[in-house]
Amino acid sequence: MPNVNVDGCQIHYEVAGEGEPLLMLSGLGGAGRAWGQLTDMLAEHYLTIVPDHRGTGASDVPAAGYTIEQHAADMAAVLSAVDCGPAHVLGSSTGGAIAQQMALDHRSVTRSILLADSWAKPDDFFRHQFAARKRILLEAGPELYAATSALVLFSPQFFRDHYDQVAAWVAASGGGPRDPQVMAKRIDMIVEFDESRRLGAIDVPALVLVGDGDACTPPYFSEELARLIPNARYEVLAGGHLIYKEAPEAVFAAVHEFISGS
Repeated sequence: MPNVNVDGCQIHYEVAGEGEPLLMLSGLGGAGRAWGQLTDMLAEHYLTIVPDHRGTGASDVPAAGYTIEQHAADMAAVLSAVDCGPAHVLGSSTGGAIAQQMALDHRSVTRSILLADSWAKPDDFFRHQFAARKRILLEAGPELYAATSALVLFSPQFFRDHYDQVAAWVAASGGGPRDPQVMAKRIDMIVEFDESRRLGAIDVPALVLVGDGDACTPPYFSEELARLIPNARYEVLAGGHLIYKEAPEAVFAAVHEFISGS
């Protein structure tokens, strides 16, 4: 299994397919497996590079380094290890924050950014939501945390129509870190993230995607991202926060069309 050492921390990643390089950065759970079938769909057309964030999946679990800046540096090191040249960077939610940071601080390895259900800066809704979810995690445990999180990560219609898939996601604890303290640090990390004043300096092609039923980072967050990033393309899809699980075909089509034209 390929790994890259970043200041003593082993970052695990998997590579599949061939073609233009596409780095796929998952959300708060951090494990690459969270992308599910979308990875296989994209690997039919691209060289997909799918890492586990530090503290998650098969990557090391260090005591420190849980910042978006460090994650961006980790992912730049992954791309250097693969030696694939600048990559398109697809990021969901937290992965989208990392993609923004890469476009700002690691421009040489970033060819374009594709931000799915992400945000530019936190607001009172964002802070209140994650304070509550963090408290549930630490006081009630990961099982109730996953069950509660599902209420904002899946759209109500998908929840109703595909409850078996939601229940399976909850049973797997959403693919998040096994250590609740690591997840708590990751929650603190995203609440602190705000590069909104620098987004005007991004000079790579950008696509901003959002599910119209996203209750975790509602569409107004993505609208703000699209306004702040020069020449960003904005597209709304039907679905919730985990749009790549609810509508993988629609996400694939949007990603494929954007990369083909960039």
